[in-house]
Amino acid sequence: MNTMQIKVRYLSDKIQHLEYIDGKSDWIDLRAAEDVTLQAGEFKLIPLGVAMQLPKGYEAHVIPRSSTFKNFGVIQANHMGMIDESYCGDNDQWYFPAIALRDTTIKTGDRICQFRIMEHQPALRFKTVDTLGNSDRGGFGSTGKA
Repeated sequence: MNTMQIKVRYLSDKIQHLEYIDGKSDWIDLRAAEDVTLQAGEFKLIPLGVAMQLPKGYEAHVIPRSSTFKNFGVIQANHMGMIDESYCGDNDQWYFPAIALRDTTIKTGDRICQFRIMEHQPALRFKTVDTLGNSDRGGFGSTGKA
């Protein structure tokens, strides 16, 4: 298996360096690069202290960790962030767009989100048809069972 190398520029000396743990998870934790205090309903872009050069043809998908809401009471404003390989300048810092649902404090170094890299979607072409030729499953939100 080929190991892909990603250039990382750390914009904070207060966070732990990124670590990929083979066999444990495909997701890599990202940490808050500064202390952040939010009031319920407040929005803030939380700096993650890293800029990266992703391989050509790849993008990063950024989502909260499963414990982020429980531990900090925040949700990600855009539900899933996507960073493409063109966002790769020395100061193109990654951020976590947080909305607080309760008063909270996030400390420097707290793990608040995670990312994985994915290949870009292949080129697509859409074809208009009168029928898809398949049986209906039962409508949106249905497993087909009454």
